[in-house]
Amino acid sequence: MAITALHSAATGLSALNTQLDVIANNLANINTTGFKAMRPNFQDLLYMERLQPGVENANGDRRPTGLYVGLGTKISGTQLDFNQGNLVTTGRETDIAIEGNGFLRVAVEPGRANGGFAYTRAGNLALNRDGQLVLANDGGPRIQPVITIPQDATKIDISTDGRILVTQPGNAEPAQVGQLELSTFVNPSGLKMLGENLYAETVASGPPIQGNPGVDQRGQIRQGFVEGSNVDPTTELIELIKAQRAFEMNSQTIRSADQALQTVAQIRR
Repeated sequence: MAITALHSAATGLSALNTQLDVIANNLANINTTGFKAMRPNFQDLLYMERLQPGVENANGDRRPTGLYVGLGTKISGTQLDFNQGNLVTTGRETDIAIEGNGFLRVAVEPGRANGGFAYTRAGNLALNRDGQLVLANDGGPRIQPVITIPQDATKIDISTDGRILVTQPGNAEPAQVGQLELSTFVNPSGLKMLGENLYAETVASGPPIQGNPGVDQRGQIRQGFVEGSNVDPTTELIELIKAQRAFEMNSQTIRSADQALQTVAQIRR
C-alpha cells in the first residue's frame, strides 16, 4: 500500500540526510592535517514476506521466487578511509609525516580515552614551554613516550626510524634524546573519533600494538613534511550530486504515494 511507500521513502530521506552531513564534514576538512575521509554505509531494513519461495502449488511444482516488500533503508555506520594522504612539505624541523601504517600516541585526559592515550596521524608538532614535543592543536597533548628537546639545541634531526637527534654547541656529533613510536591496530576503522585530529581505542579496533617506525609493516617518518587530508574533492562532489538526486527521487516517491492515498480517499465522492 501507499502507506508502506511513504514510510520507506521517509527512511530514505533520513539516511540521505545523514549522508549529506558526512559529505559536508569531509569537504569541510579538506585542509585538515592528517584527516581521513568517512564513507557512510547503507543497509536495507526488514521485509514483509507475502509469498514464500519454494512453496508447493496444486500441480506439485514449487514456487521459484517469493514476494517480498522492503521497508526502507538506514545508515549502518560510517567507515574511515585510511588511504595515505598527500605529503605536504613544510620545511619545519618538528613537522613529520607517517609514510605508511601507524599512529602517533599522545597523552589526553584519562576520562577522554581508554588509558589516557589517544592516537593521531597529524604530524604538525611543536615544543611546549618545557621543551617537550606536543601536537600543535587546541590541547597540545604530549607525544608518548615523552621527548624533551634541550633548550640549547641548534638543530633537530628526525630519522626515518623515529630517532630524535639534536645538535648542541660544543658537540660535533648529534646526540639522541628520544625515540618516536608508532601504534597500529588490527581494525583502525573501529577507532573512536574524538576531534582535534585524535582517535581513541575501542573494543572494535583492538588494542594498540606499539613499535618503532619501519618495523613490522609500520610506516616510516619523513621530517619536514605533514600528511594532508585524503579527501578527494572530485569524488565528494560526485557523491553530493548523487545524494541530492536520490533525495529528490525519494521526495517524488512521497508525492506519488500521497496522490495514491488522495485518490483512495476520493473514491466515495
